[in-house]
Amino acid sequence: MAESTIDAMIEQIKNLTALELSKLVKALEEEFGVSAAAPMMMGAMPAAGGAAEAVEEQTAFDVILAAAGDQKINVIKAVRELRADLGLKEAKDLVDGAPQQVLKGVKKEEADAAKEKLMAVGASVEVK
Repeated sequence: MAESTIDAMIEQIKNLTALELSKLVKALEEEFGVSAAAPMMMGAMPAAGGAAEAVEEQTAFDVILAAAGDQKINVIKAVRELRADLGLKEAKDLVDGAPQQVLKGVKKEEADAAKEKLMAVGASVEVK
């Protein structure tokens, strides 16, 4: 494939909305039987001699909006409450592009509160 063709494709992708980009990723995953998700790291491996290494307790959590559900407007409002740095358009784009990360690296209590708030308005949420 010529370099100019690749550059043209990249320019087209840059101009896609979050929803269009999400649809493109899903279509590519289905077409080629791959996943765009980051690979999971394996847990701690046993040390030589059979003793298991201590596994650190997770202290920072990410809140992932998996799906908006039927009450998308209420989900957008909840996202805006959780993320004061987002305007209406950005919050809508985040919800439309689900699955998307809403909060990153927050404490367990904050992640649980955000999950409850989003689930109360009908969203599907994951805490990782």
